[in-house]
Parts: sequence; C-alpha cells; structure tokens
Amino acid sequence: MRKIEYVVSNERLITPSGLSLVGQVLGKSNLIKKANRMRTEKRSQPQIKNGDILLTMIGLLTLGKSDFENVNEFHTDEEFYKNSLGIAYGIPSESSLRNQLDGIGVSMHQQILDGNVDMFLSCGYEPSSLENGCVPVDIDVSPFDNSGSHKAGVSRTDKNFDGYAPIFAYIGTEGYLCNAELREGKQHCQSGTPEFLAETIEAAKQMTKRQLLFRMDSGNDALENMLLLHWHDPQLKFLIKLNFRRKRNKYRKSK
Repeated sequence: MRKIEYVVSNERLITPSGLSLVGQVLGKSNLIKKANRMRTEKRSQPQIKNGDILLTMIGLLTLGKSDFENVNEFHTDEEFYKNSLGIAYGIPSESSLRNQLDGIGVSMHQQILDGNVDMFLSCGYEPSSLENGCVPVDIDVSPFDNSGSHKAGVSRTDKNFDGYAPIFAYIGTEGYLCNAELREGKQHCQSGTPEFLAETIEAAKQMTKRQLLFRMDSGNDALENMLLLHWHDPQLKFLIKLNFRRKRNKYRKSK
C-alpha cells in the first residue's frame, strides 16, 4: 500500500480525500479479514473478495451515496479509492456489488455486528454518559421514504408513505451506532424488537463498562422488552414511553 501524504494548503478542495481516514479506522478492525475468509450463500468463490465488497459499500455510504450505480465513480480513479479504503484486490462492478452484498447480509450478520464493536474498541472510543452517570442507548425505528421504488420490502409505513422502516440503536450522548436492522415498511416497530434488543444489549455491554440506560418509544411499550432488559442484567436501567393509546383502548373495552 502506497504512503499517503497530507499537505496544508490555502486552496479550497472538494474531494473525497477524507476516505483515507475511514480506511484507517476500518483497518483497526478484524472485520475485513473475517469477511475474506467467509463464503456467502450466493457464491462460494467470488471474483472480488467479501472484504473489498464491504470496504467499497462503506466508502459509498460515507460519501452519502446509497445507490449501487454510484460505484462507477470509483472506477474513474481506482488507485486513489483502493489506497484510501485499503481495498486489496479490486473495486467491484455494480452487479457484483449488488449480488455479493445480498449474500453478505444473510451470512455475515453477526460478524458485521462484532466487527463494529471491535472497530469501536480498537480506536479507543468511550461513549459519553449523562449527568446521572448512565450511558444512554437509544432505540427507535426511522422510516425511509422510498416512494416510487419497486425494491423488495418497500411498503406503506406508519408515516403514510412507501419505504423501509429500519430500526437503529445508538450509544452514548454522541450517538455512536451500536446496531441496525433493515425492515419492511409495513412491519410494526415491536415485531422482531426483542431479538434486536438482545443483540444490542450484548453489543452495548462490550462498548462500555458503565451503567447503561436504554430509552425506547411508546411503540415498544411491551412487557417482553422490560422482562428482557431485566433478565439480561438486573442492573440495567430503561425508560420506555407509555403507550397512552393502547391504555385508552383497554379502558374502553373494559367498560
């Protein structure tokens, strides 16, 4: 890998040069090495290694580009993008990126979650706590507007538009990403949340040794979430907004 030099200048430059910092952070995790050793369900011996697929997609997302066709921009200056992100073998084509990423999503879910934690710890980050000393872990669904799209899983969200309804978990007052899961737009926010919550608890406990405070919206006002948090660790604290609508409905039925 060629050495990259930084030069101070008064010129105004608008380039993706910041990707080199992203590559250095990713290089501290063992995620890429694990990815290269794993075989996805779609193709046993891909021409482009899984690690390069992940590095390419992370690079695109860092630049705010989520369409697979945007990878063609990387081919205009392959040497720069390979050196910046640490891509070892080659930048994938649009079709290779799409197909292999599907397989990676199915086969490497736990490895990606572990890799995120490993990268976080390797960089020496420590999520900041609240004034009460607890480190917050905020969990909520954030619907995406994919109106007019025919992608699999796009359906009517509770925001009254077509899209996805992914769930995110952020740790610390800074909002470091702890866990994420893509969901169909029509999926209720509580559906699948206990499993997601269990994953998030394990990841968060690795990211800090301080006391954790889980905060969730009224859509997750469910006894199973509370029991799960208490069962994992009685010392865990949580705040779940009361679902007044459900309480009113139960009251009306009782009358």
